[in-house]
Amino acid sequence: MSTNARVVRWDELALEKVTDMISRKIVSGEREMLAQIYLKKGAVVPMHSHESEQMTYILQGALKFLIGGEEVIVREGEVLHIPSWAEHQAEALEDTFELDVFSPIRQDWLDRTDDYFHRT
Repeated sequence: MSTNARVVRWDELALEKVTDMISRKIVSGEREMLAQIYLKKGAVVPMHSHESEQMTYILQGALKFLIGGEEVIVREGEVLHIPSWAEHQAEALEDTFELDVFSPIRQDWLDRTDDYFHRT
């Protein structure tokens, strides 16, 4: 019986520059996606929403989120769950390295139509 299991090494994936302040690496299956995100202090992910549920796990640093008008600070070792379609934005309070899990996958990230990063 054949499976489509695969092993991916983060250090073999190219780092995608999203903005001057944000970079990422993505591993995607058919229904879920895992991303390493690097944010420099002061980086802002503008207000947006998406179908995907999101889990954000802070490995280093801290992010300040605005979700539904409420400010939430997430620090190293903490996980934030963002429900589907919840409007949210994030600001890096310090240099931050985090993992995001999305389900379903963020097709806009895969086909590079996530232009909300470039709103002014």
